Amino acid sequence: MLHLVRKVLLFVTCSLVLFTPYYTVQLIAHNNYFMAHFKQFAFKKFGFFDFENNILDQLKLNDYSGFIKIVFVKAGGRVVIDFNNYQLDQDALFFINVGQYHQFDEHCTGTLVYYNRDFYCVEIHDKEVACDGILFHNVYEIPVVVMSAQQSLHMQHIMQEMKDEFDRNDSSMEEMLRILLKQLIIKATRLWKQKHQVVTDEAHQEAEFSRTFSQLVEWNYTKHHTVADYADLLNMSPKALNKRITRYSNTSPNDIIKNRIIMEAKRLLVHTALSVKEIGYKLGYEDPSYFVRLFTKQANASPQNFRQQYQSVLSA
Repeated sequence: MLHLVRKVLLFVTCSLVLFTPYYTVQLIAHNNYFMAHFKQFAFKKFGFFDFENNILDQLKLNDYSGFIKIVFVKAGGRVVIDFNNYQLDQDALFFINVGQYHQFDEHCTGTLVYYNRDFYCVEIHDKEVACDGILFHNVYEIPVVVMSAQQSLHMQHIMQEMKDEFDRNDSSMEEMLRILLKQLIIKATRLWKQKHQVVTDEAHQEAEFSRTFSQLVEWNYTKHHTVADYADLLNMSPKALNKRITRYSNTSPNDIIKNRIIMEAKRLLVHTALSVKEIGYKLGYEDPSYFVRLFTKQANASPQNFRQQYQSVLSA
């Protein structure tokens, strides 16, 4: 028996010696293939990859959660961003911020561009096309820009210029990539504003105010839960805040605040193992029963039922 065990161990050892290098080389080659379009300039990171009915496999190869993402998806695919479903009849661009959950089905074809805040973030000038600009923080919807055939070709041309820039690999590459990225964001912002009829000076001012309010909610939703809290931060009355936000939107400030809280609660319910009580505390609610009532009212399901329903959908 001991002799047999030794033979088995010898066979396994030889197998590892013979075959491990091959698979290691294959794995490295596989990863290098998808990382070939990635550049790092000190702390600044930028990359892209094309996908054709295989985006799920490519997303599994590396962790893109810490990157801001712009995703061009051709018509025919289905995309889910934070529990919102998009069945695409036209080509579209999705602008996905860090922390937003996203899913693409196997029919999606296009290009995913990803970068960190160090690579591109305009904090002082050009605010509406910054990393926290209109396309990444607004009160209207999760930013998706649906394009006509001509608009889509124009965006694809900009992305192709980005891809060509990788092949040049000269000293000006970093700046050129940033210029092309900003051009893409500016063009998409213009399309988004046209769709939402943000064309007059007054509409521009209100859109910028709405963006500022959205940012305040994003930064403070775990500690400030009422319209009065945000009105104080903006040095105005709750009534005036409500009037400005609803001028160009069907959503009230209270809806925006509650929607952001419930969105985060849904993320934590689905993507973590935290208890309902722990999630309530994390979102700033000391009374678990109050949090459960709030979630149930907003989501039409209790937190526990929502978690179970969503998990059953994922496992189906």
